[in-house]
Amino acid sequence: MLAKLSPRPTARRCAIASAAGLALLGAGLPAASPDGSEPDLSRFYRQKVTWRKCEGMEMPKDLQCGKVTVPLDYAKPRGPTLDLALARYRATVKSRGSVVLNFGGPGGAGVGELAGGAEDFMGLTDGYDVVSFDPRGVGRSSPVSCGDDAEQSVLVTAQDSEITADPRAVLDRIREAAATCAKHSGPVLPHIGTVNASRDLDVMRQALGDKKLNYLGFSYGTRLGAVYAAQFPKKVGRFVLDGVDTLTEPLSEQGVAGAAGQQRALEDFLDWCVKDIACPFGTDARSAREEVVRLVESLDEDPVPTDFGGEFTGQDLVGAIGQALYSEDLWPTLERALASLVEDGDTRALLGLSGGRSGWRGSGLRAGAGAGANGGLVDPEEVPLDNLPAALMAINCADDPDRPGADRISRDLGRLRAAYEEASPVFGRYRLIEYLMCYGRPKGTDFIREKVRDVRAPKMLLVGTRGDPATPYRWTVQTARRLGDSAVVLDNRDEGHTGYASSTCVHGKVDAFLLYGSLPPDGSSCGPESDRD
Repeated sequence: MLAKLSPRPTARRCAIASAAGLALLGAGLPAASPDGSEPDLSRFYRQKVTWRKCEGMEMPKDLQCGKVTVPLDYAKPRGPTLDLALARYRATVKSRGSVVLNFGGPGGAGVGELAGGAEDFMGLTDGYDVVSFDPRGVGRSSPVSCGDDAEQSVLVTAQDSEITADPRAVLDRIREAAATCAKHSGPVLPHIGTVNASRDLDVMRQALGDKKLNYLGFSYGTRLGAVYAAQFPKKVGRFVLDGVDTLTEPLSEQGVAGAAGQQRALEDFLDWCVKDIACPFGTDARSAREEVVRLVESLDEDPVPTDFGGEFTGQDLVGAIGQALYSEDLWPTLERALASLVEDGDTRALLGLSGGRSGWRGSGLRAGAGAGANGGLVDPEEVPLDNLPAALMAINCADDPDRPGADRISRDLGRLRAAYEEASPVFGRYRLIEYLMCYGRPKGTDFIREKVRDVRAPKMLLVGTRGDPATPYRWTVQTARRLGDSAVVLDNRDEGHTGYASSTCVHGKVDAFLLYGSLPPDGSSCGPESDRD
C-alpha cells in the first residue's frame, strides 16, 4: 500500500536528552534508566543528525541527507546498532522544526520518494524542514531480501492454479521461501516491524531537535503513526494520517478487502477505457472485464519473454495493473501499456508501471546484497531489487499475531480461495498468496491489535477516500473509533489511493493543519475533483 503521491515516474517507483537521562516517554518506554531496571537508551537520544548534500546524479541539489543510529534490539541497547537513512528539504523561512513523512508500503523507501516527489510537499517548507527516511529493513537501512531461490519458489506458488489440490506442498514451498528470506536478510529480520519502527521514529524526533513529532503518513504510514501515538502520546505534535490502514483486521480479511477494492478500481478504469477508440479491450465494459481475466490466465499458462531475460506472467500483469490503479492520473498510461502488450506483445511499459522488472527477478544486482557492514547504510546501488516486496512481507507478518497451522490452512484454503476470487477474479489469487506468505515465519506482535486504542494524544487528522482501492473508507471510520476522541475524520469523496496529492481540497486542509494548527470539523468532507473527460 505504497501511497501514489504523484504520476511522475520517479515518484511512482517508486526534545534534547539531559546528561542525567530522560523521564519515561509515552507509554512507559524509557530513554534512560539510571537504576538499571530498564534498558538505557540515553546514548541514542543524545545524538544529532549531521546533514550533507545528497550524493547521486538523480538527487535534487537542495536535498540534504543524513542518518540516525538506533539499537538493533531495544531490549539490548548495548548490542548491535542500525543506521537509518534520512533526507530533508530545509524550510524556506525560519523553521519551527520538522515534519516527518512516511510514504507507505510497508517497505517504501522514504529518501527516494522524497527526492522524486518534492513538488507535492514544497508548501510545507513554509514552516518546516520536510524529512523522510528509510525504515529499518528498507532501502539503505539494512535492507531485507529473499534472494533468487526464494523468488522462484514464491513465483511458482503464485502461478499455481491448483493451490487447493495439494495445499501442504504449497505450504512447504512457502516455508522454504521464509527460511531463505531469513538467510538473505541477516540480523535485522527478527527486529523488523512497526513497533520497533515507531521507537526508531522517537529517536529520530529527538535527533532532529523536536520536542514533539509532527508527522504526515500515507497508507501503511498511518499504521506507523497510530502505533507511535499509542507508544508516545505525549510526544505527538500535529499528526495527519491519509489513506488510513486497519488496526484490527487480520491479514486474511485485509487481503479480501484489498482485492475487492482493486476490482472496483479496475472496473472503473475499464468503464473509462472502452469509451476511447484506443482501448485494447473493445467498446463493451462487460466484455472488457472478461478479456482481462482471459489475458491473465493466458499469460500464467504461457508467459512472454522480457528484455530483462525473464518472463512476464499473468501475476506480473496483475501486479502492474494494481500499481496503476492507485491513481486515475495513470489511467492513460495503463491503457497505452495494455495496448502495447495486447497488440504487440511488448511488456516494457507494464514493467515500468510495476517498477521496471518482472515480478521480483533481479537484473544486475545480486539478491541479498543489501546487508550493510555492522548495521551501516548500504550504497544505493547495493539495495536488493526485491527489497520492497521482501520488506512488505516481513513487516506485515511481524505486525500480525495470527499463525494458523498447516491443518487449519488446508481445511480453510478452499473457502479462502473462493472468497478471494469472489472479491476479484483478477486480483484474488494474487492477494491470497500474499496472505499465505506469513506461513513459516515467527508469530507477530499483538501490540497493534490489542494496545493501539483510546489514545490520549492531541487531535489527529485522519483522511479517508471513498474510492480508495487499497485502504477502504471503512478502515478510516474504524480506526478513528479505535483511536478515540483524538481522531478527527476528513471524508474525501473522491477516487484513488490517499487524497493529499490528488485533491486540492484535502491538500489545503492538511497543509492548514500542519502549518497553522487549523483543524477541520470532525466529519467534514472534500468533494470530488473535476471529472475525467
